[in-house]
Amino acid sequence: MEREIITGVDGSAPSRTAAEWAAGEAVLRGVPVRVVHVTCAEAAADDVVAELLDRHPGLTARGETLTGPPVAALRTASARGELLVVGVRGRSPVAVGATAAALAATADGPVVLVPCTTDPARRPDRVVVGVDARDPAVDALDFAFRAARRYRTVLHALHAWRLPSNRVCLPWPVPEATRATWEDYEVQLLSDALRPWREKYPDVEVLEDVVLLPAAEGLAHAAGETGLAVVGRRSGTTALALVWHARCPVAVVPS
Repeated sequence: MEREIITGVDGSAPSRTAAEWAAGEAVLRGVPVRVVHVTCAEAAADDVVAELLDRHPGLTARGETLTGPPVAALRTASARGELLVVGVRGRSPVAVGATAAALAATADGPVVLVPCTTDPARRPDRVVVGVDARDPAVDALDFAFRAARRYRTVLHALHAWRLPSNRVCLPWPVPEATRATWEDYEVQLLSDALRPWREKYPDVEVLEDVVLLPAAEGLAHAAGETGLAVVGRRSGTTALALVWHARCPVAVVPS
């Protein structure tokens, strides 16, 4: 793996926002950024590189033009990189775009999807990671802890749970004491899942959170507009739903 960040551009405003976010991340990490433009004029990538170098002192950047289907080309370009950053147009399944959704689902490494409403000059002021306390995605957790340490911010670890299936359809509500007992068990599961990571990253402040909500809804709410939401790809529909609804950059991390 090469220590560089790859960002895909197509001349659109969302892709330029993503490129700006990628440049800021590259400066923070001390790595180069590679701007990749697929099946378009060669000058397009070079123009973005020139803009990024002008606005980010100390940045190392280069442009590259590839041909072929955009998803396959960007997957190949990012295979040896540290991070792939792409833009999305808005907060709906259609606005995410087929290319961004496919890359989030199939890229070899982490993919950050940056909404067009993001302020790319502002680094995330919180990191929120979705945790399946019964089977944690270790690569997503490692990515999130590293990001929180890099941004010097709190890590909000969120575990979403649901009522047992045999209770959902009952005609009467679950007694509050019973629900509290179940929730206490979920809290303990999350604490146990995070213990090794707290020991590995003792300098990262961790907020543990257990919510009785759909995971994507809880993560999007916790991250707000100025955070970074992190989710493991194997969460499947949760990862895609989070990309649809989040108002901040979303990192999808394969395991």
